[in-house]
Amino acid sequence: MNRLYLFLPIGIAAISTASIFVKLCDAPALIIATYRMMLASLVLMPFACYKRTWRGRERSESGWPLLSGLFLSLHFAFWIASLKYTSVASSVVLVTTHPIFVAIGGHLFLKERAGRNLIFGIALSVLGSGLIGYGDGTLSKEALMGDGLALLGAIAASGYLLVGRKMRKDRNLLSYIFPVYSTAGLILVLLALIFQKPFFGYSSSTYVYLFLLALVPQLIGHTTFNWALRYLPASRVAITILGEPMGSTLLAYLILGEGLTIWKVIGGISILAGILIVLNKKA
Repeated sequence: MNRLYLFLPIGIAAISTASIFVKLCDAPALIIATYRMMLASLVLMPFACYKRTWRGRERSESGWPLLSGLFLSLHFAFWIASLKYTSVASSVVLVTTHPIFVAIGGHLFLKERAGRNLIFGIALSVLGSGLIGYGDGTLSKEALMGDGLALLGAIAASGYLLVGRKMRKDRNLLSYIFPVYSTAGLILVLLALIFQKPFFGYSSSTYVYLFLLALVPQLIGHTTFNWALRYLPASRVAITILGEPMGSTLLAYLILGEGLTIWKVIGGISILAGILIVLNKKA
């Protein structure tokens, strides 16, 4: 448990940078998502080959990482696209509503009990996310599309976390994340080809941000939460990810100049309180 308190804040800080890097890129959403996952997979490949992570697994198990990779690719495709239409705060708030879907799915499919502390923590954190969204004064009619895409991203993220919880119970971290990240990357490559998005021709700064996306929010952030899935129910991991709206909103204020209102501050406090309730109490 001590390691969870050490690593989960690092994971939250890492994923909070994702929306900032996306906003700074001048590439289409599908290309950003594709580079993020393919670069992360390429970094992991030497370690996976050395450990020979594909050996010792039955064919019946091979479908789960593929399903998780599909959910992950859809999550990024929808969420990154949403950032092109709406603000960081609104997008991240909606995409992090996934604890609701994860709690329902965990109860139905993984038989994980949704205790009162978990329900209260989710409610408090989602309320905080809503306050952050309410404090975002940059919404326009175009943002409705971004809101819808972010919500689809939340549903896909829920599937990704639920499958991850199932697989991480008896798989080591590398043997899980490498096939999942690689599958997501290959699916995104296919989608980029179908929609005829160019892979090259962007500014040099964009390629730097694409690499940082793969390194920080993906390899550090997502991998931290995939590690935690072995020790915590998917619903409790999902609630910790709700720290992302708080971190992303603060970074958007500092780096992008997006407004920081009293509602966003109160929302951030509410999210933090919800996370602490879930992690400190038996859900």
